[in-house]
Amino acid sequence: MVDEAIYSRIEGLVEEEKRLREDETPDNAERLVHVEETLDQCWDLLRRRRALREFGQDPNGATVRDADTVERYLQ
Repeated sequence: MVDEAIYSRIEGLVEEEKRLREDETPDNAERLVHVEETLDQCWDLLRRRRALREFGQDPNGATVRDADTVERYLQ
């Protein structure tokens, strides 16, 4: 997956997140959690791709980590 595709996915998710926040219902709450987790996964993937590229490695070696790993990462 190239960076442009990841950015495009992020843009779509941000738009969906905005819509879900404007119309908060019980049904939307569950979807919102999923969207937020997916956004975090996308940003994590981009950061890892950049790091690999910065150190002369193949950015395609980065893969999407599961939501549990990304959400519980200590910074």
